[in-house]
Amino acid sequence: MKKVLFVCTGNICRSPLAEYIFRNRLRSDSMWEIQSAGVFAFLGSPASEPAIKVLSERGIDARAHRSQPLTKDLVDGAHLIVVMTFGHYQEVIRRFPQAKQKVHLQTSYSLSKSEEDIPDPIGGSVEVYRNIRERLESAISDMIIHMIKAGDLHIREKK
Repeated sequence: MKKVLFVCTGNICRSPLAEYIFRNRLRSDSMWEIQSAGVFAFLGSPASEPAIKVLSERGIDARAHRSQPLTKDLVDGAHLIVVMTFGHYQEVIRRFPQAKQKVHLQTSYSLSKSEEDIPDPIGGSVEVYRNIRERLESAISDMIIHMIKAGDLHIREKK
């Protein structure tokens, strides 16, 4: 089983959005395990209410999510670490330099080759969260295309 780890700051907004969107698109027999963590996360916090709401609008239930801090075990166990900002990239590399080859900015898979940060929606309106959800959906679609071309992934057929 391979593992992908999505990373943001507190593991209550962006990385849970990415984790649950990506998980929702995978086949149930996928060879990937999906997790998320935060570079400055507390252990056990639920996803933010707006994050839960905008995921539920897509039929995704994230109420079970609990935050976790980024640890050496998570980093060592991950085959792919996907961060939301260049600052997260720098922080992960600073703490875990051995992981540099497997750390990628979420938007680095963009077909337009534009590597931009996914901004933090914390404290924003539901509309702000919807915008971030849509940006993540697009970035994850690009990531999936990349993984399919590399032979690492098959997506679930929608019914």
